[in-house]
Amino acid sequence: MKNILHVASECTPFIKTGGLADVIGSLPQALKKNERMDTRVILPLYDEIPEKFREQMEYKSSFDVPLGWRNQEASLFTLEHNNILYYFISNDYYFTRKGVYGYYDDGERFVFFSRAVIEALPHLDFEPDVLHAHDWQTGMVVALAKIMQPVENLKTVFTIHNIKYQGVMPLGTFDDFFNLSEEHIGGMEWNGMLNCMKSGLYHADKITTVSPSYAEEIKDPYFGEGLHPVLQERAIDLTGVLNGIDTDDYNPMKDPYIPVHYRSSRGKKKENKLAVQQKLGLPENGETPVYIIITRLVEQKGLHLVQHILNEFLIEDVQLIILGTGDEEFETYFSDASNRYQGKLVTMLTFDEGLARQLYASADFFVMPSKFEPCGLSQLIALQYKAAPIVRETGGLKDTVIPYNEITGEGNGFSFSNYNAHELLEVLRYSLEIYNTPEHWHQLLKNINKSQFSWKDSARDYASIYSELTTIYA
Repeated sequence: MKNILHVASECTPFIKTGGLADVIGSLPQALKKNERMDTRVILPLYDEIPEKFREQMEYKSSFDVPLGWRNQEASLFTLEHNNILYYFISNDYYFTRKGVYGYYDDGERFVFFSRAVIEALPHLDFEPDVLHAHDWQTGMVVALAKIMQPVENLKTVFTIHNIKYQGVMPLGTFDDFFNLSEEHIGGMEWNGMLNCMKSGLYHADKITTVSPSYAEEIKDPYFGEGLHPVLQERAIDLTGVLNGIDTDDYNPMKDPYIPVHYRSSRGKKKENKLAVQQKLGLPENGETPVYIIITRLVEQKGLHLVQHILNEFLIEDVQLIILGTGDEEFETYFSDASNRYQGKLVTMLTFDEGLARQLYASADFFVMPSKFEPCGLSQLIALQYKAAPIVRETGGLKDTVIPYNEITGEGNGFSFSNYNAHELLEVLRYSLEIYNTPEHWHQLLKNINKSQFSWKDSARDYASIYSELTTIYA
């Protein structure tokens, strides 16, 4: 049995700001269940982790963490949850704060966490064969594992969840944060700055990212956020492994948030639609196609495209529901548009998990025209709730949504290739045409019912990477 230690900055159900937490909440369980691996997770002990979990934690030990010229104390706690053992690293100065990210010293906080993970290894009663680190917050733990070699033959995997965020700090902080000789600066420096993401990419034995298409895209200057030369150099070690979703959690047959449970029944799905229409004050009509957008209201999500074609699209006999928070520009625009298009458009500037599930259960279409999207989970959830995704062909969206083909009858959604507003409008109108053609709509729904994106396949792919590392590269 292989021992795998996942290192991450967030994980459901303890602390979540985005899709990373969902991955860390699901992948270790899938590896343990399907691949028979002893898989564990180590996280910071944030102040905002709910008390119900804190009171179940057991204190294990305390130890010093060298950070440049000073020592910081860390404490290690454990908690077993859903058959996975979690470790939590506590430090009042760095982690007893509101929220997870957004502080001026985030770089220092996660350098501390990375070094603390290395110092914690002798205290775990568990010797990992593979240390698997996730995103920039843990890039330095990969570097330190390679440089310090705290465990004999320890192999490392570094996963890029979003290359846009890199953890960049002034080069002078190398002496402030690390007790290392200057020969190691080269593996951590990029464009005259310390770069946590680059440190992980440079030092890891294997690099993965969250979809095959994104693995190709980030080697290109347009998507690589300045790190494409590093990824081109390490292309042979870079693999795209598509994320899954927890199909037991996202299950319309037993979802506690939705009023009417269903497997694939359109009649029961319409009942959910009528319930949402009533709840939101929309005209109640089970035949009116409902389109939803559930997202952070930021440029990456393609909202400028939606702005450009909104007036033309809402001429059609449709209803559009938008749920999310984000940039003031988009919040203001879509709020004002809701006032102009009462009865056709509802915008809710909040995030409510229960309401999101109700929207998925009610929707005929889910719209996600992202500028870039490493993997995307929302389109997978939409498919699970039998809503047809409408996406731009980028990253994981391209890998998971197959455009419907009237001739062959294949496809589980709709897509367009260029970042262009009228391409989006064209595919929205085409989706409406398919909806109003029973023969094609029923075939599309049949294809959606067959779409499966559980973690089982992803776990198998990761297990293969771990096996390759611990045999060929041993």
